Amino acid sequence: MHRRQPELGLIQETLLLTLYARALDAELPSPILGDTLSAELADTIDYDFRRLKVKPNLVVTTALRAKKLDDVVRAYIATHPECVVLDLGCGLDTRMARCDPPANVDWYDIDFPEVVDLRSECLPGRSHLIAADLTKPGWLDTIPGDRPAVIIAEGLLPFMPGDSFQQMTRELAGHFPSGELALNGYTRFAAWAMKYHPTIKALGIKAAQGFDDPHEPEDWNADLELVEEEMLTRAPEVARFPQPLRAFTRLTARNTALSRQGARILRYQF
Repeated sequence: MHRRQPELGLIQETLLLTLYARALDAELPSPILGDTLSAELADTIDYDFRRLKVKPNLVVTTALRAKKLDDVVRAYIATHPECVVLDLGCGLDTRMARCDPPANVDWYDIDFPEVVDLRSECLPGRSHLIAADLTKPGWLDTIPGDRPAVIIAEGLLPFMPGDSFQQMTRELAGHFPSGELALNGYTRFAAWAMKYHPTIKALGIKAAQGFDDPHEPEDWNADLELVEEEMLTRAPEVARFPQPLRAFTRLTARNTALSRQGARILRYQF
């Protein structure tokens, strides 16, 4: 059954980009994420995914960063079995299905109202859906603040204007007694260069936000402490990248500054 063509703005349309990248990864002979649910979902949406011009490097890096963020969630749940999980800017991500948390974990998927409407149609499940603009105050009011939380912000940073990401982080850290924030960290150059990527350019999006020093968020007055910076150029899953991307990635991995320009997962505790 094919669902209607989504009516989304340019920023929200990036959810179709990441969905399609995960779907293409699932179809590879040796997938990195293996998200077959995303592949099934992409097949049901009435949308010309070819216009996104998704290249192999975007497929494998999207799958790898999702896998690493899933690992963060699973590890946190293992030590905090009654925690709260927040997936910020969740789009049509199937992270909850991939992580399969126990019933006593409260999972919240949060995105723009039109995305939440689409998600409720496409991905019915047991997560709590919150329709919100993350740059506006008040959306945290309905989420209990008496339990530890693990917060995922995948692909969100470049698209939040001004200091709204920093402000949101302060509100999150103040809302929960303790927790972790995990995101894929863009350097300033990487965020600037995104607008020249064929896929982002095809959508007409101009991304802007990023930071170079992984310790910079510790100065956001959010009581954050860097726990880990994982540069994905050095991940063992690079062995599954197609050539010549695999060779180029391994060459890049020898230099920390170059590796930071690629995908990296940053994990903070508060």
